[in-house]
Amino acid sequence: MAIMNAKEIMEIIPHRQPFMLLDTVEELEPGLKATAKKCVTYNEPFFAGHFPTEPVMPGVLIIEALAQTGAVALLSSPDYKGRSVYFGAIRSAKFKGKVVPGDVLILKTEITRIKGPFGFGNAIAYVNEKVVAVAEITFAIGNAN
Repeated sequence: MAIMNAKEIMEIIPHRQPFMLLDTVEELEPGLKATAKKCVTYNEPFFAGHFPTEPVMPGVLIIEALAQTGAVALLSSPDYKGRSVYFGAIRSAKFKGKVVPGDVLILKTEITRIKGPFGFGNAIAYVNEKVVAVAEITFAIGNAN
């Protein structure tokens, strides 16, 4: 059961349609980890060109969805409320399966450490309990808005 809907997610992160890639947050430990869900539909704008005869969600957008999940975890902490986070690095990203229309993408990002203005996290994306992507993500934590 979702603990946060799209409107509540938008109160924490700055992303908006068509670039907000989270539908709900299912689990949250502020500042530590989050699990989010994205219901992938055939109407996603990227499917028009990737690929018209065999729609596949671009891997970079799966990583972005994992980063947005991490941003929810970080920015829901009182220590970082009202701030922004940006990609600092994407390390060792690996893709292990396709994400296609009709899939429910489960996104899990755990913040493993914070050092100064940087946060580091491990992220895993699943479809039907099978891993489709893994990555280590570095977040640059910006100033308050």
